[in-house]
Amino acid sequence: VGEFNDLKKVVDWAALTGLKMVQILPVNDTIATKTWTDSYPYAAISVFALHPIFLHLDPLFAAIPPALTAKKQALNALVEVDYEKVMATKMRYARMAYDANWESFLKDRKFKQYFKENKDWLEPYAVFSYLRDQNKTVDFSKWGAHAVYSKSILKKLASPKADTYADVAFYYYLQYHLDLQLRAAADYARAKGLVLKGDLPIGIYRHSVDAWVAPRLYNMDGQAGAPPDPFSADGQNWGFPTYNWEEMAKDGYQWWRSRMQQLARYFDAYRIDHILGFFRIWEIPQSQVDGLLGVFNPAIPVNLQELKNKGITFDPKRFCEPYITEAILEETFPQDIDFVRFHFFTKDNQGNIVFKKNYNTQKKIRAFFEKKAMANKKEALLDPLYKLIANVLFIPDKQEPSQHFHPRIDLISTHSFEALPIEHKTAVRAIYYDYFYNRQEAFWKEQAMEKLPAMRKATNMLICGEDLGMVPECVPGVMEDQNILTLEIQRMSKNPNTEFLAANDIPYLSVVSPSTHDMSPIRLWCEESTWEQIQRFYEQELKMIGDHPFYCEPYIAQAIIHQHLSWPSMWAVFPLQDLLAMDGRLRRKDPSEERINVPANPNHYWRYRMHLSIEDLMKEKSFNHMLWAMLSSAKRV
Repeated sequence: VGEFNDLKKVVDWAALTGLKMVQILPVNDTIATKTWTDSYPYAAISVFALHPIFLHLDPLFAAIPPALTAKKQALNALVEVDYEKVMATKMRYARMAYDANWESFLKDRKFKQYFKENKDWLEPYAVFSYLRDQNKTVDFSKWGAHAVYSKSILKKLASPKADTYADVAFYYYLQYHLDLQLRAAADYARAKGLVLKGDLPIGIYRHSVDAWVAPRLYNMDGQAGAPPDPFSADGQNWGFPTYNWEEMAKDGYQWWRSRMQQLARYFDAYRIDHILGFFRIWEIPQSQVDGLLGVFNPAIPVNLQELKNKGITFDPKRFCEPYITEAILEETFPQDIDFVRFHFFTKDNQGNIVFKKNYNTQKKIRAFFEKKAMANKKEALLDPLYKLIANVLFIPDKQEPSQHFHPRIDLISTHSFEALPIEHKTAVRAIYYDYFYNRQEAFWKEQAMEKLPAMRKATNMLICGEDLGMVPECVPGVMEDQNILTLEIQRMSKNPNTEFLAANDIPYLSVVSPSTHDMSPIRLWCEESTWEQIQRFYEQELKMIGDHPFYCEPYIAQAIIHQHLSWPSMWAVFPLQDLLAMDGRLRRKDPSEERINVPANPNHYWRYRMHLSIEDLMKEKSFNHMLWAMLSSAKRV
């Protein structure tokens, strides 16, 4: 997966081809379970600490152990990253190097200066990591006397006189060397005239040092995610707690400002993952699994009087609980109706079909299948049962559940809506569209204008916002006001009148890109999409004649890259896979191997790695010259 010092080689290649920026995904420590699930880079156990997987071990040794060299060669020969073996190897050898010289290291003047500058986050992080190792869990609620953070815990475990000090200080050692290596790469990039761009995740991990130290800053009873979109029909549940913005505002958003300043040690620009979260976040109850039963937080709910004014006689049971009939069960479970009826459903006093109390949330249903170990049934029944749990029209407000309500996202597509009388359909539809597309706009703008200026003023870094998905109308104006670049993706036009991104809709303060790490790269998209869609793209966007080829030929990728370079955006940014798609010799044979992430899958293993080394890419003179010529022609060199 590479190391921080390898960024220097990437910078060399970028300079050779005329590229001006190297952008990377999040690099914070995610070591929670010590399994492959930690490969997900958006669930950091600290928003300040760097990930040991990027540590270059060689400088830590006076003489590199031969066994380490052999392990490196074996792991680097793999087609995909073996996250667990890489981490186990690096941590073992890093500890070996530390044990050999830890006493002299802790007396080193440069380390002491680093510790002084970073003590506020470094000491709690190191103690947290030590306690994770001792308790064999990152869930600090299970740490007994250490479950609730206090400064006395730091004094007890991180004191130089404590028996635990050497183990705690091992994490100082890791972070010191990681900081040295990333700063060296950043300085190298600047010296070459290149920008190094980082990535700021919107959320924090539920079992992180940040949540342990300051739980008051987060709403631990909710889960952050995203509403449904064309790439994730049921929405996304990231599992992160949402932010307690009122508490954060009390000290002028110091936590956020400190986070930005830490990023500025290394980066000249950064991407805010899901900038829409500064306007409002999609918050999902802890009892649910997918994103369908989420609501925007904050949001102005609908009250009973508004519903009455629309002619709706509001019955909370009918509107806020799953609407289930015998016909719906027969349609949903044609093969397993007896099984699901027996296990999951009963009837209430009025004879209505309802979920049994033991299975009236998505998490309870998931637990049933996990305990019963019925893989064949789980695959067929889990999603339909989740959908029935979500077959509601309104969700009670957390603060005033009997008086205020939020329309369920995409309620118009539900069986519950379909069963309403026509006059209620008309009224509910009007409330729905007003709620999602009108009533929140001024409120959400006010929320963002309270938070974003504090972030922007914290550093001089250029800010790029990932503003994809269900974008409120107020977002572009706020981002322009704050000089924050938008993200424009060709196949995700924000203009409802165009299928694909159009040049006249692209602001100068923007980043254009054919794809992101959360999407299919160019070649895979061409194969996954319908023939009709690709044909429209081929004719309308690329101005090509005849039928498009079945595969994305290199000339098509070249046309797409050239198109992006010609657009009026400040930056045109390309995943490396999309650049290599222009050369039939260099790109992978199978485009499905080029995808980095599948956001709809919460258990996706992040193990993508380049099939070419940067050293080999440097030698590809014809490709590198082609890329330089394209940049030069577009006046982007």
